[in-house]
Amino acid sequence: MIDVHQHLWPEAFVDRLRARSEPPYLDGWTLHTATEAPYDVDPAAHEIDKRVAIEQDEGTTLAVVSLSSPLGVEYLGDAELLAAWHDGAAEFPEPFKAWASVNLLEPDLPALESLLDKGFLGLQLPAHALGEPAAWEAQGELLRTAERLGKPILVHPGSARSTDGPCWWAPVVDYTSQLQAAWWAWHAFGGRRSYPKLRLCFAAAAGLAPVHHERLSARGGRLGTIDTNLYVDTSSYGPQGIDAVARILGIDQVVHGTDRPYAGSTDLRQGDAATAVIRHDNPHRLLFGTGVPTPERGVQ
Repeated sequence: MIDVHQHLWPEAFVDRLRARSEPPYLDGWTLHTATEAPYDVDPAAHEIDKRVAIEQDEGTTLAVVSLSSPLGVEYLGDAELLAAWHDGAAEFPEPFKAWASVNLLEPDLPALESLLDKGFLGLQLPAHALGEPAAWEAQGELLRTAERLGKPILVHPGSARSTDGPCWWAPVVDYTSQLQAAWWAWHAFGGRRSYPKLRLCFAAAAGLAPVHHERLSARGGRLGTIDTNLYVDTSSYGPQGIDAVARILGIDQVVHGTDRPYAGSTDLRQGDAATAVIRHDNPHRLLFGTGVPTPERGVQ
């Protein structure tokens, strides 16, 4: 089983968050961000031995962890915090690998290439930075770098807007709206024409944006053919949401992602064959393309 979307904080990253006095920062294990209510982090969720044990129990052969983009690290200009993430993630034991991130204020392309050469499986970008067609154009150097190196990009929810809503507001409303905007911006930009070989994955089923393709057609847009290099992960959704998305995109574009420790594996009730491709074959194609042989499936 391959999980393309998890979160696990290295010890040095935690220490650096505690050393900060402005959001994002940790006070003990209470996380303070610029836009969301304080959140009590479960320390056990970031204990590497416990996380390895969980993946062993589930039969996970590869779990790809990512920087928590809602923290807004990509726009802080805090080189030490970003380095603490990459240095620590690079040392995670099997089955963990990681997505790379960049300082979006001044992207360092040689540094990104170095990370991707040293074992980071792809690049993560925050969805709120991609919410308009021009935003995809503005990130052209990063997109071209990933495409040239044959590495995928994960579009993950970014910083939420300030609100006085309940604690679930940002994940349910703001994160999904970011993903939807980034999804439609990619299509409106004509991303596939500019980047024909770039593999993209939108977290959390792209906020169910594909379900709105009927509305696109009703309003004069055009769906086009299935894009075999465009994926969505299953994180935070169950059988109803994933079934609806799969009916639009096809089952081969759906990949297993849990968002652990915030959620876990879900029985999508798609049948044994579909579950196998969602949890193994599809994520392997996303991460490594079609040129790398797919290993035999382990425990599902």
